[in-house]
Amino acid sequence: MREVMLIKNGELAMKGLNRSTFEVALVKNLHTSLKSLGEFDIRRAQSTIFVEPRSEDIDWDLACERVSKVFGLAAFTRARLCEKDMAVILENTVDYLQDALEEVSTFKVEAKRADKTFPLTSPQICATTGEYLLEKFPHLSVDVHEPEFTVMIEIRDFGAYIHAPQTPGAGGMPVGTGGKAAILISGGIDSPVAAWMMAKRGIELSGIHFASPPYTSERAEQKVLSLIGKVAQYAGKIPVYIVPFTHIQEEIGKHCPEDLFTLIMRRFMMRISQKLADIHHCEALITGESVGQVASQTMTAIACTEAVCDMPVFRPLIGMDKEEIIRISRKIDTFDISIQPYEDCCTVFTPRHPRTHPKRDMLELAEQALDVDALVEEAVAGVRRVMIYP
Repeated sequence: MREVMLIKNGELAMKGLNRSTFEVALVKNLHTSLKSLGEFDIRRAQSTIFVEPRSEDIDWDLACERVSKVFGLAAFTRARLCEKDMAVILENTVDYLQDALEEVSTFKVEAKRADKTFPLTSPQICATTGEYLLEKFPHLSVDVHEPEFTVMIEIRDFGAYIHAPQTPGAGGMPVGTGGKAAILISGGIDSPVAAWMMAKRGIELSGIHFASPPYTSERAEQKVLSLIGKVAQYAGKIPVYIVPFTHIQEEIGKHCPEDLFTLIMRRFMMRISQKLADIHHCEALITGESVGQVASQTMTAIACTEAVCDMPVFRPLIGMDKEEIIRISRKIDTFDISIQPYEDCCTVFTPRHPRTHPKRDMLELAEQALDVDALVEEAVAGVRRVMIYP
């Protein structure tokens, strides 16, 4: 009689002939997530992933918290594994679920008989278990439509599994199955949410952050690294490339029209990010832009900044409003960090009256006053890397 974890796949079930590739990646990510808690045996069978610790002193609450943040899972639950004998199953059901059953007044039993050699059918298992529980817990009554608690019994090839209803998983696809991309990460609310959303689609992330000391502080940088740390709990380890951006911003301030500051700055960010993405084998860039949220995020402004980039740019927040974005940021625990009052390079150099509907030739003309290639190369040469772990 052992305690294990049962994990149900999400979208992976629809992957057809290459489903195994996704499941292997998911198992690898589960191993990585649970590694610091001890040794686990993880195997796949019958559309379920079975996670069993090799020692009995495992912190199950922490293990469940870790698993809840692994993308690719539809649901998971702790379960008692016992012999496929009805008397043993009944005894273990009472022992394992006693605390939960004592706290409710209605219940029902659901059974799944994957092993068809088991002598009782699923309805017979439900009836037998329900009758036994009513005898052991006289305060209970059966409600098959809206029970307060559901007892789950699964008869599988390896034994009988007894558990409570499943907990929803993080969903999405296993990180690493969707390619690699670089997220332009600031200290705001939006970009960490964008990073999380793309990691949920299986994207392996790298971070790119633009720092402008002495205009931005070490605390502003640490704020960004803390945000990436929250995303890393879902996405796994994330390298972050810190780009020195002060000189570029000072040159823009000296030689370019003030109303174009932000747009020219954004164009430099895209140029530098693409170079870093190429160097580190990323296939796309990710930003936290949402149409109309700020002056640099009108459709024409986005087109002008993207014009300097020839790789895909993903914008998962593009059609979302601020309340939707904030709701996700609270869910992934980045909101309170994002609102800390440490300014990033974008807010420090914001023009008083930014142009919202620029033309590309207007920006290209303004940039002629700058040695664009030299400034980009100087910034790339000064990049330093920080590795963020979950």
